[in-house]
Amino acid sequence: MSDGLIQVSYFPGCSLATSARESNESLIRACGYMGLELVELEDWNCCGSSSAHSLDHDLALGLAARNLGLAPKDRPLMIMCPSCYRNQIGALTRLQADGVARRHWERRWGLEIDPGLQIVSFMELMKFMERLRAMGTMPELDLKRGLGGLKVALYMGCMSMFPPSIRPKRPSADVLIHQLKEFGAEMVTWPHQDRCCGTFLSVARPDIVTPMVNDIMNSALNVGADCLVTACAMCQLNLEIRATIDKKPPILHFTEVAALVLGARDSGDWFARHLVDPRPMLKAKGLTGDRA
Repeated sequence: MSDGLIQVSYFPGCSLATSARESNESLIRACGYMGLELVELEDWNCCGSSSAHSLDHDLALGLAARNLGLAPKDRPLMIMCPSCYRNQIGALTRLQADGVARRHWERRWGLEIDPGLQIVSFMELMKFMERLRAMGTMPELDLKRGLGGLKVALYMGCMSMFPPSIRPKRPSADVLIHQLKEFGAEMVTWPHQDRCCGTFLSVARPDIVTPMVNDIMNSALNVGADCLVTACAMCQLNLEIRATIDKKPPILHFTEVAALVLGARDSGDWFARHLVDPRPMLKAKGLTGDRA
């Protein structure tokens, strides 16, 4: 522990290091408020994303295996991005079952891979911290501002779907809905929570993705949502860049909401990076969280 914080290894992945930097910054801030210190893996590499896992399974396994070898053995490895989480835990599951492949990649990278490494999603980590608070071993969260009935449409997309062998014990949507309610949000029921945003098809075929995204956005508006909240950086990006409807609701990273509620005073720095500026909506709700 450092300064009373629980240390957890952290793999940000390419999106949170670049196009979704606001999610990374707010995640680190929110975790600090929650009692966690994220220790980023030194010299991490791309997990393979969709490209390697679609075109070259050996390369995909090797990329993920290197990250696993970089992870210290004395603490769990936390991953926020659903795609990165699925790729890394899928690789670990395979290497646990295939000692020959594990030893091959250990020799290739000059790193020892711990088959007992614990990989957790941010949602699992929040659930763990909640259990610690219930046992009295961690202080209760100090909510500096509630969401005041903000009508939220939780958008999970299809990246929250996992094969049975690596599926989290508790669905991520359940954890996020519970936490957003704890923050004071009013969760709307809508039919597009798990609808695919188009993922990487957004680059090759925006003509296909745009109608999909518009359908999702209109569905959220039709049920009266003030905004959409997602835990997937790709979903957040696609919804912002491919929507062509006149009235676009803001799309927030869950980490931004968490940091805002827990007391961040510089959320304007993150929100300024959004293509659909959420600050007018948040200001109307008294939730800007900007510096005084």
